[in-house]
Order: sequence, then structure tokens, then C-alpha cells
Amino acid sequence: MTPVAVTRGDGPIILGMPHAGTWLPDDVSSRLNGRGQRLADTDWHIDRLYDGLLDDATVVRAQFHRYVIDANRDPGGNSLYPGQNTTGLVPLTDFDGHPIWALPPHEADVETRLRQFHKPYHDAMSREISRVRNLHGYAILYDCHSIRSSIPHLFEGRLPDLNIGTNDGRSCDAVIEAIVAERAGHTDRYTTILNGRFKGGWTTRHYGKPHLRTHGIQMEIAQAAYLDKEEAPWTFSEAKADRLREVLAEVLRALSHWEPADA
Repeated sequence: MTPVAVTRGDGPIILGMPHAGTWLPDDVSSRLNGRGQRLADTDWHIDRLYDGLLDDATVVRAQFHRYVIDANRDPGGNSLYPGQNTTGLVPLTDFDGHPIWALPPHEADVETRLRQFHKPYHDAMSREISRVRNLHGYAILYDCHSIRSSIPHLFEGRLPDLNIGTNDGRSCDAVIEAIVAERAGHTDRYTTILNGRFKGGWTTRHYGKPHLRTHGIQMEIAQAAYLDKEEAPWTFSEAKADRLREVLAEVLRALSHWEPADA
């Protein structure tokens, strides 16, 4: 299986999906313990949730699981949230803090996975950003994520439904940030927050450089908003998802009509 799947569109928006994949190479799968093999930290069905919401969007999707290597982490291993519990470039624990490996990866394994999986994903992302920016003069990377709404090891209490991250306003134009926050929060159906526990991962922070006409924004969705239950078998709820897709479609359509002030 190829490490990354790309669907090209001719619009200004790129949907990034670094955590939708569930594929494990045999040599990785065999080294995970029983807990790791459950793949509980997947962004379950996030590709299905966004499918067809914006016809001209480009999609860059990792097909490998984040336990192989996390495509949304700094390849140098630096923490996104210093001082807070989080998972690393090649996670050693799950989100609950429990070990996931029977035979943990060595430094050489990390280097191999950087080369075989992390780099191809970001090579593809870089190509698509350049292509879209050449078409429109700018590109908007909208990074698609989801997570269980309650994980005491990572955060207190319960997450809002829609968690918008812009690296505290540094990764995108202020109007882009305002459009997403307004459209996501215009209904009382969902709770929202801007730059709360999730401020945008490495992808958002690395590519989101407004002065270079590339804007990055992350949407972290609480899985309770579209799954039957936040537990195996992680069943997609058509009814919940249909309601949520209406809001997400509004967000993406509004973003697709944004233009730089100096256009």
C-alpha cells in the first residue's frame, strides 16, 4: 500500500488527513501489544465525514496508522505542547498513557519510518500546496482531526465539539480564523472553542505561513458528535454525521469564497 493517497481538486482548499489511516506494515503490527493493536487513537471515519462536502477540494490522506509514525508531529521530535501530556513522533503510549508496544521501536526504526512514511506524506502535502498556490495565488490547508471527547490523561473535563486551532492566530489570516469560528459556532447544536487545548498540530504550524500565502487551520472534532459511541467498534452514526456535515459544509464553502485583501 502506498503511504499517502492524494485526490486533486482545482479549488483553494486542501484537506489534510494525517490520522485517518489504519494500515500497519506487518513488521510494525507484530511488535504492537494487544492494546496497541486496537488502534484506539485513530481519527475514526474522518475521511467519510468530510467526503463530498466540497467538490473542488484537494485531499491529502495518510494511509498508515499514527502508531507507525505520526505525520502530524515534528520530525525532529519536539513536543507540540511542552509540559503537557501528549504523544510523540512514534508514540510509545496511547492517549490514556498505557504502553502500546510489546517490542518498542529503536532509533533506527524511527529513522526508517521518517523516510518511508512521514516524508512521503509531507512531500505530497508540499506539492499540493505549491500547485494550489500557483493556481490561486494562495492556499488554505484545513487539517481534519477527531478525538474522544474525554481523555483525562490529555485534558481535564470534556472537550467542546468543535476545536479550532490556528497556533494562537499565527497560522492563518485573521479573517480565515473568524470565518471558521463564526460558521462553526453559529448554531447552538455544537459547542466550539478557538485555540483551546488544541491549537493546531505540526502540520498547521509548519505550513501555516500567511506571509507566504499559505494558511493553516486545524479542526479537531469530538468523536461523540458523529460516532454512535466513543469506543470499539467505533460505529459511524449516519444521523449524527448528517447534522454535523451540514455545519462543516458551511465552514468549507465560506472558506472557499475567501480571498486575500490584496487580491
